[in-house]
Amino acid sequence: MGVKLTGTQSEDDAVLLLQKNTDTLLENVAEQINRRAFDSNNHQLLKQLVECLGDSRGTVRLRCAQTLAEIGKPTIPFLAEALNHHQNVVVRRAAAKTLTLIADPATIPDLIHALLNDEDTVVKGSSVGGLARMGETAVPVLLDILTSKEYPESTKGHAAWALAFIGAEAKEHLYREISSESVEVRCAVVGAITKVAEEQQEETAFKLLVNALHDLNESVRCEAASALGNLAYKPAIPNLVELLHYPDWESRKAAALALMKIGDCVALEPLQAALTQETEPGVLTIINLAISQIEKNSGEDDW
Repeated sequence: MGVKLTGTQSEDDAVLLLQKNTDTLLENVAEQINRRAFDSNNHQLLKQLVECLGDSRGTVRLRCAQTLAEIGKPTIPFLAEALNHHQNVVVRRAAAKTLTLIADPATIPDLIHALLNDEDTVVKGSSVGGLARMGETAVPVLLDILTSKEYPESTKGHAAWALAFIGAEAKEHLYREISSESVEVRCAVVGAITKVAEEQQEETAFKLLVNALHDLNESVRCEAASALGNLAYKPAIPNLVELLHYPDWESRKAAALALMKIGDCVALEPLQAALTQETEPGVLTIINLAISQIEKNSGEDDW
């Protein structure tokens, strides 16, 4: 009498067979690539490779992505189709990551479409990662997202992150956009210029950050103060001291935090003067902390 398989056993056998077929396919393709015998016009084979991105094994998905990236441009139409239309979210995620490896500017519209329309946060994140890898070429579309009123803050946050990642490569775009009418753009540009200042120590970048301390918008001022504090940029101290007396308490708080991070004794007297005038409890706490921290560091330096 034969052994009757349960439904679970049948499913497991089917998965194992599928995995074996995937492994065999990848081995054959790798061999063809090594022998320079791979036919990049074999669309059926390229589609099969893209389907392998849905494998349940992470290491196999990575191997498949690397294989597709090695083949390069011929795979783009099939990866783009999978990114924007495949029902399996695992395939869409892996397709976005593979397009990031290929980093071809021709894929920008597909990555933008996935960022704006896919419901999966991993697909969105992987797509914006691909856009960031494109460098300066992707900057205009990222700025368009930031200026649009159609997209949610989460999407604009993704775009701002990509701009910051691109950084120095896009600096000419960034320097122009620091005076944009859009608050979202100015905030994002401050974050991106911070990376330029950090990586290249470029004086223009530092000056733009200092100027942003006097922006009409509170969020931009606070972003600039935070950046200058993290960069420990001492020439910004006089402007940060001015910010200690702005009407909105968030700007005053940001200025005190920045002065604390810079840690220069020259800020002690202005901070102590601001302490006598401050009425907002949260700002008072930060000013006291800044004074304490600077005095402590000053005492250590004396030794």
